[in-house]
Amino acid sequence: LLISITSAIIGTYIVARRMLFITGGITHASFGGLGVGYYLGINPTLSALVFAILSALGVEWLSRGKSVREDSAIAVVWALGMAIGIIFIFMTPGYTPGLTEFLFGNILTITRTDIFIFAALLIFYTVLQYKTIIYTAFDADFAHTRGIKTRLVNYIMTFFVATAVVLTIRLVGIMLLISILSLPQMIAELFCHKFRNIVWLSGAINLLCGIGGLSLSYWLDVPAGATIVFTLIIAYFVVKIIASYLHSATGKKQ
Repeated sequence: LLISITSAIIGTYIVARRMLFITGGITHASFGGLGVGYYLGINPTLSALVFAILSALGVEWLSRGKSVREDSAIAVVWALGMAIGIIFIFMTPGYTPGLTEFLFGNILTITRTDIFIFAALLIFYTVLQYKTIIYTAFDADFAHTRGIKTRLVNYIMTFFVATAVVLTIRLVGIMLLISILSLPQMIAELFCHKFRNIVWLSGAINLLCGIGGLSLSYWLDVPAGATIVFTLIIAYFVVKIIASYLHSATGKKQ
């Protein structure tokens, strides 16, 4: 439930700002934090969170002055994070327990407190700065001319995106995380185009597909994260076919 809410807000912001590639970069860059955490013997989730936030802010900073293209900055951060993670995991003596949980997800390892605190902070900031977030997401240049501190908003939302990425990794894993932040919004956009409506509808879709995926994973005895993503993909194709059929039927009547 909590991940459905946070993913709806973060995912809609990501899609509106066309940040999917950035999110993919942050997701894979956090792998470097995992490697460092395992090597130093500290909480890998905490080290991944620090690494993800620094990577996200680094991309924003590098691309801000236009001296480096955004896609180039993302590619560098993406590759650097994966390289650091592989090197430090290789250097870690013995077996690295829990690594597969970050790569492929394990819903049983998610801590309720972390998600609850993050959800509370994100909802509070979104409600408080709702219009500012929308203006910045859709037209940052115009928002800047109206006196809105777009750079500050971008940095704060980038922090939330990076945090959401790390806290959601244990649900679906690094490999599939980008799906849960984009597929519900893709389904919602078939029916509505307003930011608020997409948030509400994508949250409901995330929740329904999450419950359906969990039930299916329990019945088939397979990983929950992959099953949830599979359910979202099936839902998208079914809804897309139905929407296309209704659209063509309406066109014929007209």
